[in-house]
Amino acid sequence: MQHNGGVIRGMGLYRTGDVLPLTDVGSWQEPGDTPPEPKLRELKQECLAAEGSFVWLGLFEPTKAELHMVEDVFELPRLQVEDAANALQRPKFELDSVGHGVAVLKILDYVDSTSDVETGQIAVFIGPWYAVTVRFGQIGDLSSMRGRLETDSQLRAYGPVAVLYTVLDMAVDGYLAASDAVSDDVESLEAEVFAIERTAATTNSIYRLKRENVEIRRAVGPLVIWAHDVVAERTTWVPPGLRPYFRDIADHLLRAGDVTESTDNLLMAMLMASTSLQDLQQNRDMRKISAWVAIAAVPTALAAIYGMNFDDMPELHQSWGYPAVLVVMGSACALLYRAFKRSGWL
Repeated sequence: MQHNGGVIRGMGLYRTGDVLPLTDVGSWQEPGDTPPEPKLRELKQECLAAEGSFVWLGLFEPTKAELHMVEDVFELPRLQVEDAANALQRPKFELDSVGHGVAVLKILDYVDSTSDVETGQIAVFIGPWYAVTVRFGQIGDLSSMRGRLETDSQLRAYGPVAVLYTVLDMAVDGYLAASDAVSDDVESLEAEVFAIERTAATTNSIYRLKRENVEIRRAVGPLVIWAHDVVAERTTWVPPGLRPYFRDIADHLLRAGDVTESTDNLLMAMLMASTSLQDLQQNRDMRKISAWVAIAAVPTALAAIYGMNFDDMPELHQSWGYPAVLVVMGSACALLYRAFKRSGWL
């Protein structure tokens, strides 16, 4: 059952056979109110009284006071709660041998119109009778995940770890979508880098894409070790029936990590190539400028010499002197132009 106001965004009492209805959840909280501790304790007692059931409580950007209240009711570890309250927390898995603890995940969303990667965060607390999710950011709505759990009795049979599976599945799908989208942008940009006509905006686009790729690396990188453990079946807390599904998630996570790493390397190579091509173009421009300066220096030097107005200068009083100097100027400029053209400076 969902509640759209205040900090509580979703709440449900689940068991294998069905989803137990919760009485008047909407009246538990009004926007801006603190989650009512007595009602949460009633929910806890109702869950413990129904064998094989568990609670999923979803929180959205709670305050520290609200988190501490949930901490008291669900008996959450204080240090893990502090990590969940930090929207800049590094992704991690802190689960014991039976799968109890917390997993902090980044949620990614690729915006096609701007080619930006938006980031959110979800912390998933797993206990013997509960799953508590704490979400920061506008992306990563879990309503579809709750619907999936409510309609799949086989998935509910695995208890709170099923919540972690659904959230992790959604998060990793976002990693793949974002990494593939950035990779496609890089391929499009690669043609611009080696185009005949390049612009300064190309280098800026490379740098911007590299920053977006860093966002993906920050989300995926810390989870790669965990993914290797899942593939090698070193995670003892994963139920046997869910192991193929967790391995599939781990494979997708490793693929996203590989794509992100290769994209980062390609962007670095493109940035270096773009910079080198810009330097090469500047060198070409400087050579052209230098060649024309050298050509212009010949008539300038001759004109300066004959402009000094001395009486005893060669051919100064000859009728053919002026045309001869012009011929020398033109010939020297033509020879220099030919030399620079053959050497590639012009």
